[in-house]
Order: sequence, then C-alpha cells, then structure tokens
Amino acid sequence: MTPTLVRQHRTHAGAKPRVDLCARARDWSEIQERMLVPLYEAVYERLEVGTGTRLLALGCGSGLSLLMAASRGAAVTGVEHSSPERLALARERLLPDAWGARARADVRIVDGPPGDLGAAGGAETPAYTLVTAFEPIGWAGDSEEFGGLLRAAIPLAERGAPVVLAGWGPPERCATASVLRVAGKLADPLRGAGSRRPTLRDGLEEVAQRSGLRLDGSGRVACPFGYADTDSALKGLLSTGLFDAAITATDRTQVNKELTEALHPYVRGDGTVWMPNVFRYLIARVP
Repeated sequence: MTPTLVRQHRTHAGAKPRVDLCARARDWSEIQERMLVPLYEAVYERLEVGTGTRLLALGCGSGLSLLMAASRGAAVTGVEHSSPERLALARERLLPDAWGARARADVRIVDGPPGDLGAAGGAETPAYTLVTAFEPIGWAGDSEEFGGLLRAAIPLAERGAPVVLAGWGPPERCATASVLRVAGKLADPLRGAGSRRPTLRDGLEEVAQRSGLRLDGSGRVACPFGYADTDSALKGLLSTGLFDAAITATDRTQVNKELTEALHPYVRGDGTVWMPNVFRYLIARVP
C-alpha cells in the first residue's frame, strides 16, 4: 500500500464514524494481520529472537507479532494507544487469566504510549533488548507522528539494542498500492489541499536518524496479500482503517463498489484474491 497498513486515524472532529470498530478489529485479527507474518518471521530470525530477548512492540495491535515472539521464548511488552479494540484482542491472545487460566509473568499489554509503561505496574522493568515498530511507514506525516512515539521508547532500551522499523517496498513491487489509491481518491474532498503525499524511499532512515539511532542494516521481505474471495479482501482492507475518511466522504456502498473494481485484476480463476507485495525493514541501534 502506499499509505500505512495498520495505523489507525480517528474520524475528523464533528464527523460521525460510520464503522463498527469492534467488528473491524476482529476482521483485522482474523484476516489482515496474518499478511505481515513473513515480515515478523524474517526480523525475528535475523535478530535471533528467543529466550533472553526482552521485546517492546510499538503499535502491537491485536498481538500476533507478540505471540510469535513469545513462542520463541521472548519476554514481550506491547503498547497500543490508537485502537483499544485491537488491544482487547491482544489481551485475549496473550493474557489468558482473563479466561480463568494462568497468565505468563513475562507478558505485558499496555493501553497507551511507551511513556505509560512506568505507570502500568509494579517493579521496575529491565531495559528492552529489542524494539519493533511493524506499522509500515508510508506517508509524509506518518513519520512525524511516529517519531515522538519512537523517541519515547528509546530510553527504555539498553545501549546497542536493535530498533526495527518497517515500510513499503517500491510501488512497482507492491500490487496493493493500486488498490489503496481508492482511499485517497474518495477522501480527497475531505482532505482538500492537505491530502497526504507518499514519503521517499529513505523515509525509514530519516525517521531513525532524527530519533538519534545508528543505522545498522536493512532487508526486504515478500508479503503477499491473499484472500479466500473478494468479500474477505474487502473486510481485510477495510479493517486497516485506511478507508475511514473515504467512507465518511462518500458512504460504505461507494467504497465497496470502487474497491471491488480495483481488486478485479487480482482475482484468480478460483475466486481467490492474490496481490504480491514487498516490504522493507530497517535495523537501527540505540546509541
């Protein structure tokens, strides 16, 4: 996508939201979030995440990346301040005491920015050995918003700890970019001259350097978006929150119609939808 995949933007002041936030979070958890599994796996493999890793995940969403790290033996902390509905699903996945089972002591889920971790409970937390931000940065403005979140997290990590940022690869290698242009086209009447513009290729480096991090490598990962059918693709894409402004500017029926048309080239003979994409990740180090 040319916009970010997962960043949640609240509806403009005075505008009534036209989406069921709980249903959308469930669609994200059940359909869309798994599209990023190759990215999570590639990063964890490269950084040898396992027992002894203390992971802080910024924008942990419904917790799949945390679950995968925990399955490797890592102690995990997730923070999420933009979607309480997704965070509730992360708690269901990672804090089973809510269902009468015993919770793991090395899992924390916090509703708020990294600065809230100190107030979230108990004894002082050891410094983190890895910080991840898997929300792909893809629009000018996202990097500025994200920079503050990242700078708040850096003091919580130990010296030399890797910080991983994610972004979209070249547009020509991301089939979903053409589909997501529907969001910008329909939302333009709301945004007017302030419509967002794509960031440059080196956006990840700029974010890291402005935050005082030391660059230490990068990689690319194939993350194809595959859906059982067009209806599943619609639910998954709408769950990102990227189409909220378009729904407010027009209506859900119009957004569904134009999205379906944009998806048509990627529908295969058996009815499944397949869009190849490449994601890029950057590894930086805490000085």
